[in-house]
Amino acid sequence: MAKTTAKPAKTAAAKAPKKAAVKAAGEEQAPRGRMIEVTGEVVSDKMDKTISVLIFRLVRHKKYGKFMRRSSVFKAHDEKNVAKIGDTVRIYQTRPLSKTKRWALAEVVKAATVTEGADV
Repeated sequence: MAKTTAKPAKTAAAKAPKKAAVKAAGEEQAPRGRMIEVTGEVVSDKMDKTISVLIFRLVRHKKYGKFMRRSSVFKAHDEKNVAKIGDTVRIYQTRPLSKTKRWALAEVVKAATVTEGADV
């Protein structure tokens, strides 16, 4: 004779789908991810509504462990053309705005001091 064991029947509560979170009509939707922001110096403002921002980051060497300073230049959207060369600015990542522009200006942290007749 073969032994058979009966499986317990699933209850209605186990079969019920999980409840979806219900949002109120006036409630704002949460952001999809963390907002990536970097701070850097404006190195070019010759383009219309676009600035080039130089940023530095520390990268650890794989073998020796020494921290090295690496730099990148990002193109950022400046709608009102407020940032000038030498300004320290904060930019945040956004959707692609052009072939090379994926950042937008958040704020001018520190304005550059202007010296008359000096080349920067």
